[in-house]
Amino acid sequence: MASQNEEQENKTNVAKGKKYPHIPGQPPDESTASLLKELVAHLRQKRSELREEWARRIQEAELLTAMTKEEILAEATSVYDNYVEALETGTYEALQSYARNLSERIIPRGVETHEVVGIVLLLRDVLARSLFAKYRDDFDKLNRILDAYEPAANRIANTVAVGFVQERERVIREQQEAIRELSTPVLQVRERLLILPIIGIIDPKRAQQLTEQLLQAIRRNRAKVVVIDITGVPTMDEKVANHLVQTVDATRLLGASVIVTGLSSEIAQTLVTIGVDLTKIITVGDLQGGIEEAERKLGYRVQQVDPAKAQG
Repeated sequence: MASQNEEQENKTNVAKGKKYPHIPGQPPDESTASLLKELVAHLRQKRSELREEWARRIQEAELLTAMTKEEILAEATSVYDNYVEALETGTYEALQSYARNLSERIIPRGVETHEVVGIVLLLRDVLARSLFAKYRDDFDKLNRILDAYEPAANRIANTVAVGFVQERERVIREQQEAIRELSTPVLQVRERLLILPIIGIIDPKRAQQLTEQLLQAIRRNRAKVVVIDITGVPTMDEKVANHLVQTVDATRLLGASVIVTGLSSEIAQTLVTIGVDLTKIITVGDLQGGIEEAERKLGYRVQQVDPAKAQG
C-alpha cells in the first residue's frame, strides 16, 4: 500500500499536469516516466526486428487472413509506431485516430473484432518477451519496467479494441439503414400515385422510418394517392398499428389519401381491439384492387381493348 507521502506526491504530480505519477514502492527518483522513456528507447532500437516478429506471429495465428503478407507488415509498422508514441507521450489521441482509420479500411474486408484484439495482445506478448530478454540479468529492473509498462499497455489495447468496435457498430448501423431502405421502397407507378410495399416485421424504429420515407416521397412527387400494401407483414402490435393510423393522418395533411391493401385477419383484429377508427382507412383486399381503386380516385378509366382491333 502506498504511503501517505507517496500518495501526496502522486496528487502533486497530477496537479502539475504530469502524465506519469511515481510508482509506489520504487525509489523516488525512478518515476514511471523515466522507466517508460528507457522502454521507448529500447522499442525504437529494436523496431524492425520486433515489428517483423509481430507480423510473423500474426500470420502464424491465422489472424487478418483477409490481408496479404505485405499489407500485414505495413499495418504492423504503423500500429507499432503509434503504440510506441502512446507509450512515450502518455496521450492516446493519435492512436485513437489511427485505430478508427484502420477500422474503416479493414472492416469492409471482413476482419472480425477477435482478430483485432488478438493482434494487439500478440504485440504486447512480443514486446514483453523482448523486455525479458533485455533485462534477464536484472530481475528487479525488469519488474519495475513491467510495472510501468503494463497499465499503459492495457490502456492501449483497450483504446484500439474500443475504436474498432465503435467503427464496426457504425458500419452495422449504416448497413441496417440501407437494408431498411431497400426493403421498403416507395414506388411511383403512375403520376400522382405511389405504392409502398412493406415486407417483414415492423418494429417502432422501422415504422418511423417508413413514415418519413413516405411523407418525403409524397412531397417530392406531389402524390395524391398512396397504396400501402402490407400483404408481407405477418403481425403488427398495438404500437405499430397506432403508428400506421398516424401515418394515414399525416398523409392526409399533405393532401394525399391512403389505401391499405393485404390486411390479414390477425392485423384487422388488432386494429379493432385497440379501437382504431376504421372509417379513416380505406382498405382493399389485394394490391391489384388497391391500384385500381387508386386509379379511379385519380380519374383514370381502365378500358378493355379488343385484341383483334388492337392488332388492326
